[in-house]
Amino acid sequence: MDIKNNRQMMKEVLENVEKVIIGKREAIELVLCSFLCGGHVLIEDMPGVGKTSLVSAVAKSFDCSFKRIQFTPDILPSDITGFSIYKQNTGEFEYYPGAIMSQIILADEINRTSPKTQSSLLEVMEENQVTVDGTTYQTPTPFIVFATQNPIEYLGTYPLPEAQLDRFFMRISLGYPTMEQESKMLSRFKEENPVKSLKPVATTKDLISAQEEVKKINVDESINNYIVSIVNKTRYNDNIDLGASPRASISLYKAAQAMALYQNRDYVIPDDVIKMTIPILEHRIVLKQETKLKKLKVKDILENILKSVKVPL
Repeated sequence: MDIKNNRQMMKEVLENVEKVIIGKREAIELVLCSFLCGGHVLIEDMPGVGKTSLVSAVAKSFDCSFKRIQFTPDILPSDITGFSIYKQNTGEFEYYPGAIMSQIILADEINRTSPKTQSSLLEVMEENQVTVDGTTYQTPTPFIVFATQNPIEYLGTYPLPEAQLDRFFMRISLGYPTMEQESKMLSRFKEENPVKSLKPVATTKDLISAQEEVKKINVDESINNYIVSIVNKTRYNDNIDLGASPRASISLYKAAQAMALYQNRDYVIPDDVIKMTIPILEHRIVLKQETKLKKLKVKDILENILKSVKVPL
């Protein structure tokens, strides 16, 4: 296994992204772990904190094709998946690819479009393919969807259904920068957006190779049981209405493998699972109404679950 070289590659990508995004190393690391797993990311945060810049910087660092889709109420499913047009000269239908046919997709403000358009992403996020008029078309490899949404603005928005939220590998937020970080940002953006001058430090082939290496990271049976125990606890909790799915267990397993590789190890330890639990599970859990009235948060409940589950030695 080429752990050392992959770790070095990810470090170079991290440093490259930090030329644009200041003081958000932990969030960038989580995004890179998602990349290693080929997982989709939901970025939920305030406007103007750098969500689009983060995705653009990562896409440029890997030299991947990138498309940004601004979701609005009038956007149609065919704008996303593509459509077929009948050609009189050939007597056949010709497929015109939609915006989804790119390696990295930014679905900006995904909750501003209708549920019908949101549902056009369900197949492609799960199977890396779209079906138009009965014909299936594969997306490029690698394929990763980033989606953003504003957590506090609800006017004119359509909340993502649980089935769609579950297809996101993880959810992250960037948060506001510190005063010192914001001051550095002003200096960095003085002349032009640094994203424009960013150069690739890794190829698509490098990323695919790293994704294959992640699958080879050793996971002991005790770690398997630890992951299942954590997820299972969310299904039988008095504060939770809808617990995490088996897809969540698989995602947490893969995320722990990615974190192990990122930490230059060829095996998973409990700390990898603990670190990835909240980003992987938080958005998949629905609290009971009475729990919400108590002002309890999913994060707090997950932290209590982690404390209650015995850590394997």
